[in-house]
Amino acid sequence: MAHPVRFGLDRLLQEPELRRPLAGRRVALLAHPASVTRDLTHSLDALAALPDLTLSAAFGPQHGLRGDKQDNMVESPDYTDPLLGIPVFSLYGEVRRPTAAMMDTFDVLLVDLQDLGCRIYTFITTLRYVLEEAARHGKAVWVLDRPNPAGRPVEGTLLRAGWESFVGAGPLPMRHGMTMGELAHWFVATLKLDVELRVIEMQGWQPDDAPGYGWPLGERTWINPSPNAPNLWMARAYAGTVMLEGTTLSEGRGTTRPLELFGAPDVDARALVGEMRSLAPEWLAGCVLRECWFEPTFHKHAGKLCNGVHIHVEDPAHYEHAAFRPWRVQALAFKAIRRLWPDYPLWRDFPYEYEHERLAIDLINGSPLLREWVDDPAATPAALDALARPDEAAWLETRRPFLLYPD
Repeated sequence: MAHPVRFGLDRLLQEPELRRPLAGRRVALLAHPASVTRDLTHSLDALAALPDLTLSAAFGPQHGLRGDKQDNMVESPDYTDPLLGIPVFSLYGEVRRPTAAMMDTFDVLLVDLQDLGCRIYTFITTLRYVLEEAARHGKAVWVLDRPNPAGRPVEGTLLRAGWESFVGAGPLPMRHGMTMGELAHWFVATLKLDVELRVIEMQGWQPDDAPGYGWPLGERTWINPSPNAPNLWMARAYAGTVMLEGTTLSEGRGTTRPLELFGAPDVDARALVGEMRSLAPEWLAGCVLRECWFEPTFHKHAGKLCNGVHIHVEDPAHYEHAAFRPWRVQALAFKAIRRLWPDYPLWRDFPYEYEHERLAIDLINGSPLLREWVDDPAATPAALDALARPDEAAWLETRRPFLLYPD
C-alpha cells in the first residue's frame, strides 16, 4: 500500500477547508466505540476539541455511543455527556428513529460508524433512518467514510419486498461490498430522498489489496464496532455466521472467538464437516474448517461443552479473498445437519429484534428462501446457487454507479 489510508474522520479533522461549510451550524455526531481517529481518540472527543465546530448533540446506535451492551435487544438510555454537557440520544432504546425533538438539536449530523459489510449489521438501518428523518426535517447528513472490512465481494440472496426490518434496511444481499458513504448515496437514490448529503471520502482505500482486502491491516488498529466483533476474521465470516443467531447452535458468544465458530453439545463436528465436504466441496474454498471444542460462558449452551467448527480465514496461505463465500459455508453447515440429523431442532423460535411473528432465520435472510432450501431434502447446493447467483449479479450492477473507490 503506497499511501496510508485516511478515513473520513481524520480528513475532516486535518483539513479545515472541509469543515468550512459547518461554520455557524449546530453539529451532532452519530458514533460508536470504533469511531476513533488514527491515534485512537474517540471522534466525539476529537471533534469537541475543534475551536471552529459547535457540537450540540450526540447519538448512539445499537450497543451505545461508547459501547457497553453485549447482546441484541439490550437497550441504551438517553443521557447528558458529563464532560461536554450535550445530550446523548439513544437510537436503540425508546426509539429507533430520531424524534422531532432530537432533530431540533442540530443542523448537520455527522455519521461516523464503522460497518462490517453485512446487511444485518444494524448501523446500516440506522443510517437509512437518519437520512429519512433528515429529509423530513430539512437537516443535512455528512457521512465520514470508513472501510468495509469485508471488502468488495458480494454474496447472498437479495432481501425480498415486505421483509424489511431493523436487520434488513432494503433490497441488499447479505454481503453487499459497499462502504457507509456509498450506501448513503444508494439509500438517497433508492428511497428518492430530498436531503443534503455529503460524504467525506477516504483517501488511499484499496479494498483489493492484500493482506487486509478491505481493512488496512497493519496500518490501523481494530476497535470492536460492537462487543462481539473482536477482529477482522469475524468480519470476514460474519455474512455467514450471523445466520447462527436464528438457530439453536451457539455462534460462539461467550467465547473469545464469537461469530467465527459454531456448534452445540449434541453435534458431531467431524461427521458434519465430512458431510459438508461431500455435498459441496467447491463452497468451502478460501478458508479452513477446523473441528473444535468450546464452552460458552454465557448465551446459548452456557457452561456446556460444545463440539463445533471454527472457520479460519486468518492465514494468508489458506485464505483466498475472492474464493471465500461465508454465506454458502454456513448454509452448507445447516444443510449437512439436516441430512445427518433430519429432526434436529435447528431453527430458534424467539423474539428477534422486536419481531415476534416471523422466524429469526427468515428475518436475517430477508426471506424464507434459505430456510426452505435447508429444510427441503430434495434441494441441492445447485438449487441455492440458482437462487443466489442472479441476485448477486444484479446487485453488482445496481451498486456500480454508487462506488466511490474504483479498483
